[in-house]
Amino acid sequence: MPVEVDVGLATLSDQLTLATVLLYIVAMIGYALDLGFGRVRSTAKARTAGEPALVTVGGDAGGVSQDIPRDEAPEEKAPPAWALRAAPVALALTWLGWAANLAAILTRGWAIGRWPWGNMYEFVVAMCFAAVSAFLFMHLRYRNLFLGAFVTVAAALGLGFAVRYLYVQAGPVVPALNSYWVAIHVSAAIIASGLFIMAGVAGVLFLVRKDSAVRLPSRQDLERVAHRAIVVGFPIWTFAVIAGALWADKAWGRYWGWDPKEVWAFITWIAYAAYLHARATAGFRGRAAMIVQLIAFACLMFNLVGVNIFLGGLHSYAEVPG
Repeated sequence: MPVEVDVGLATLSDQLTLATVLLYIVAMIGYALDLGFGRVRSTAKARTAGEPALVTVGGDAGGVSQDIPRDEAPEEKAPPAWALRAAPVALALTWLGWAANLAAILTRGWAIGRWPWGNMYEFVVAMCFAAVSAFLFMHLRYRNLFLGAFVTVAAALGLGFAVRYLYVQAGPVVPALNSYWVAIHVSAAIIASGLFIMAGVAGVLFLVRKDSAVRLPSRQDLERVAHRAIVVGFPIWTFAVIAGALWADKAWGRYWGWDPKEVWAFITWIAYAAYLHARATAGFRGRAAMIVQLIAFACLMFNLVGVNIFLGGLHSYAEVPG
C-alpha cells in the first residue's frame, strides 16, 4: 500500500527551511557587526585598574618601551549604540532560525509519517540544526557568543547546499530505513556531528586568527570551546557507531561488512580519539592539537557527504540527486 504524503505539510517544511536560511544569514550579519564595531573582547584580562600598561614610544620596532599607568593610557572609543544592540538582535534571530529549523524537520516528518532523516537532504538539514543547537547550548552555559557569526554562516551554507544540490521531495524510504534504529543510530550521529561542526569552526578560527585581531576571541578560548564540544560529542559518536553495527546485524545479518560508510565512520572515530589522546598528552596543545582536530573534522565531512556522493555502497539509499 503506497504511503500518502501530506503535500501541504511538505511544502510548509520547504518554506520553513528557506526561512531558516534567511534568518541565519541576517543573524550572521548582526554578529559580524558586533565583532566589527562592538566592544573589544580579547583584552589583557590580567591587568588591573592600577597596573601599568606597556606602551611603545615611537611606534616602531626601535621605539622605547615605557610603563605608563593604566589611568593615563588612551581609552578605547565607546562603540555606537546600534553596535551594542547588534549582538542581542543577532542572538534573537538565531533562536528564531533555530525554531524555524526545528519546525521544518518536524513538518517534514509529519508529512510522510516517518523519522525525517532518511536521505542526505534531510540529514544535512538536521545536522545544521544540531550545530546551531550546540552553539546556543554552549552560549547559555559558557557565554560563547563570539562564535555566532561563524556557526550561523556555516549552518546557512549547509542548508543552502542541501536545498540547491541535495533536495528530494518528501516520500517513503527503502524498507531498511523503516526501523526504530533510525531514531537511535542516525539521531546520535546528527547530535555528534553538530558538536563536531562547532569544534571545527573554532579550530579554523584558531588557525587563521592573527595576534592583532583584538575583536576575536583568544586562541585559548577557541581551543577550550573545541575541546569541550569534542569531549561531549565523542562518546555520542561512539554510541552511533555501535548502534550502526547493531542495526547492520539486524538489517543485513552482520555487524561489520567493510562498507565505505562503516569504514569512514570508524576512521572518523579513530581521528577524534587521536585528538583526545593528543590533547591529554602533556604539552600537546595549541596549533598541533587543532590540526589533528581539523583532520578528524575533514574525515567527518567526507563520511557524511563524500561517501554518499563518490563511493556509494549499502548506504547509497541516501538519495543524492544526480
